[in-house]
Amino acid sequence: MDTSVDPAAHDEPRYTRTGMLELTVAECWRLFRTQEVGRLAVSIANFPDIFPINYVVDGETLVFRTGAGTKLAAAVLGRGIAFEIDGYDPVAGEAWSVVLKGEAREIEHMIEYFDAEELPLFPWHASNKPDFVRLEPTEVTGRRFHVVERAELEPPHHEPEHTKPYMAPD
Repeated sequence: MDTSVDPAAHDEPRYTRTGMLELTVAECWRLFRTQEVGRLAVSIANFPDIFPINYVVDGETLVFRTGAGTKLAAAVLGRGIAFEIDGYDPVAGEAWSVVLKGEAREIEHMIEYFDAEELPLFPWHASNKPDFVRLEPTEVTGRRFHVVERAELEPPHHEPEHTKPYMAPD
């Protein structure tokens, strides 16, 4: 994918008005390379579905293995997909999320299929997964933000009037 044609792509991270850091496309791909599992969102017959999948980065695409079913059907039908990963760094108190939007297609050409077989991609489930699907992005976005402490969000604790001990007037 040529991210230079993506109007949302940028070379420098930038903050939104709400204080979230918009990640560069390069940082998004770096984060994709740090994970093995994400969530694939598809729509079949106007019915949304989401699947956890393990994947591998191949160039500027993502590849996963599957068998016959909804994920493969989404690839064959050529509908738009979304794929998301996220993470949390408790030491830094930061969370991040990266989303790829684009198309899914089954890898069918022999040379590309053989290349996919050489990728370090192994199914986590023992069922037969002979098919490879490539997610080709039209948009890659990400954001990072500071996670507020729960105590920062909770209102101050006040005892209701009826639970305070009775004090007789002097």
